Amino acid sequence: MKLVRTGVIGTGYLGKFHAEKYSELNESELVGIVDTDHEAAQAISKRLKVPAFKNYKELFDKVDAVSIVVPTELHHKIAKDFLLNGIDVLVEKPMTTTLEEAEDLIETAKKNKCILQVGHLERFNAAVIALNNVIKKPLFIESHRLAPFKDRGTDVDVILDIMIHDIDIILNIVGSPVKSIHAVGVPVVSNKKNDIANVRLEFESGCVANVTASRISAKEMRKIRIFQHDAYLSIDYAAQQVEVYGKTDSDEHDTPQITYDQIDIKQGDSLKEEIRSFLSSVKSRSIPEVPGEAGKNALKVALEIVEQIETKKTTL
Repeated sequence: MKLVRTGVIGTGYLGKFHAEKYSELNESELVGIVDTDHEAAQAISKRLKVPAFKNYKELFDKVDAVSIVVPTELHHKIAKDFLLNGIDVLVEKPMTTTLEEAEDLIETAKKNKCILQVGHLERFNAAVIALNNVIKKPLFIESHRLAPFKDRGTDVDVILDIMIHDIDIILNIVGSPVKSIHAVGVPVVSNKKNDIANVRLEFESGCVANVTASRISAKEMRKIRIFQHDAYLSIDYAAQQVEVYGKTDSDEHDTPQITYDQIDIKQGDSLKEEIRSFLSSVKSRSIPEVPGEAGKNALKVALEIVEQIETKKTTL
């Protein structure tokens, strides 16, 4: 079996995990990691026994595919450089800082016949995958993604940092255009960047989603609840657990009874599955599970939320 020659650009908090997964997967030959912080890169290099480079361009003739795990403002330039060199790209979320940059990456990937996948990790969560055939025409969705404050990720606000995960999941399961957005956000610790936000998304299908994200909470929570005509579904992303409350059939004289079921889920490694899926697309030349278009759609909604919040602030 021919191995995919892989590399990781950025070996910070998340990048080091990408490097670990590539080194573990049988489909991959990790041939290099890159970071401008050479000391940090050397630590990963020594542990994984893989060469470290200071300049990502040194990988152009060495790799078939890369993960780009650098600050968001660098995503477009670095991803485009690899795509122009015919190298497949998995770029972390948010895929870029603007829609114009996102569209440029999509077009560049098409012109160069490259795979472009966006790192929306929750798509590969075992709990989400377990409900792929259970969710049917959701009517109301409520999600909470709460976390204590961390220095990493503060180059963008909480919407682009962590809420975008839920935006992507919700857009994927609703499958309908967003009709209206009502949002509020507040900077608490970060300088001018929103640290907590809530948004109400109304879809053309009639579905409504209430989404809350915070990076200044005392405890972590990553949960989503989905209400549809015949069931109420509760997903705990962190625990990878799913609870399903349904109703039994009844005749016209009886009150329907509520049933409860906890789906048996084999715990998985979401990041490993994301990278495995990317490598599968690289080898088969098939459309990835989260293509550039999906990343752009989530980014579009996220940017509209940010714009609405900032507009409200200027009118106060």
